[in-house]
Amino acid sequence: MGRMDVRMTTQTAVQGMYLAGKWTMREAKIDVLDPHDQSLICSVPSASAEDMHLAIDEAKRGMKIAAELPVHKRMAILHRAAEYVDENRTRFARTIAMEGSKTIKEARGEVQRCIETLKLSAEEARRINGETIPFDQRPGSEDRLGYYFRFPVGIIGAITPFNDPLNLVAHKIGPAIAAGNAIIVKPATVTPLSALLLAEAFDHANLPHGVLSVITGRGNEIGNVLVTHPDVRMISFTGGLETGEQITHQAGLKKISMELGSNSPVIVLNDADLEHAVRATVSGSFSAAGQNCIGVQRVYIQEGIYDAFEELFVKETLALSVGDKMLETTDMGPMINEREAKRVESWVAEALDHGAKLLAGGVREGAYYTPTVLTHVPQDCMIAKQEIFGPAVLLYPVRDLDEAIDLANDVNYGLHGGIFTENLENAFEAITRLQVGGLMINDSSDYRIDGMPFGGIKGSGIGREGVKSSILEMTEPRVVSFKLKHRMKA
Repeated sequence: MGRMDVRMTTQTAVQGMYLAGKWTMREAKIDVLDPHDQSLICSVPSASAEDMHLAIDEAKRGMKIAAELPVHKRMAILHRAAEYVDENRTRFARTIAMEGSKTIKEARGEVQRCIETLKLSAEEARRINGETIPFDQRPGSEDRLGYYFRFPVGIIGAITPFNDPLNLVAHKIGPAIAAGNAIIVKPATVTPLSALLLAEAFDHANLPHGVLSVITGRGNEIGNVLVTHPDVRMISFTGGLETGEQITHQAGLKKISMELGSNSPVIVLNDADLEHAVRATVSGSFSAAGQNCIGVQRVYIQEGIYDAFEELFVKETLALSVGDKMLETTDMGPMINEREAKRVESWVAEALDHGAKLLAGGVREGAYYTPTVLTHVPQDCMIAKQEIFGPAVLLYPVRDLDEAIDLANDVNYGLHGGIFTENLENAFEAITRLQVGGLMINDSSDYRIDGMPFGGIKGSGIGREGVKSSILEMTEPRVVSFKLKHRMKA
């Protein structure tokens, strides 16, 4: 099956999965539902373990093709795929918004980022460099000359989440192709259509068959095969901590790159630009209905401005428009499903039962959960310690920067953080002491460009993404040493 046409009213649309360059159907199906009203968007194959084994067998052929592709051809394929996304950006954005939680405005932003990710991948393909090695640094090795270069890992297994169903897939496929690998993508079960659209873009760009597969199905049926198969030499996973820990136990001796979410802190000091800090943290708390790994979850505000900050923050939160994702006026749509909304509801209820105070929100209707602001949340509550991954944010007053940093670090996560201050010494104190993979100065934690190293420490993951960083993860260095017959002379 070729070009996918997602239609909002159909009850019969079926989309094939992309198995080593062939659009493939199966009798068993998975329905893709719109979180807004649970209406059927499309059905996709529910792949079996045998399908995944077949994809891996095909990838064994594809990895040889990929490794032999000249760099200029890899670049051309990536640029053509980016052009296809650009030419079809309306269809891509509509698909993202329909199958996921993003508003149509947020979806357009994700499409633009996907285009940039693919272009970056094309450009970085020309910069997979090695370097010469001075072997004569060791006495007795004066007759040796050499260097190292980077070569592809081989087959990469990629498992992607629902919250950025297009660009996070691009962050796996783009670098993998740039580096000369074959890749098998297992997209989130609830949002497979955006990944299949991206496969369509690469099919249009004449990517050789076998290099890419996008296999739709349930993790317990196909994920284990992908993770444990000895011919899959790297797993690139974006998702939750619990699943990430399971994968590390199952994968065996292979490369692993993981981005596992966070519980992102933001610090606002007395000298901050108050209105700017409020706008940035409200946006960072509730974009994509809070289902964002670098979204703001805890805000530590110095006591001198706490009351003013809280008042403005609540006012800005209450002004958000919640509703139909496809409307231009909507600021926040539903969560990915009602089950997740109920989980957030239960976490908020636990906090309230333990003395927290509700300043805004706290209302669920189906998969919708209103933007929620809490204060006085005890440190041992689930919502304070774990990743909420929903539209709820916690405000805390603090005496000073020292207290804020200590509290910010007191979780098993460390992806992104933010600090608002006009004082460089305060900024550098936070840079030195905050346990995060990225710190945004005078911005919320919710900031990223696709060219920067992206990842965290502690329970937030292993390794770094971002196109250049991903290419390093997806290649291995090989050292070459020549022993010369005659000693080299200057």
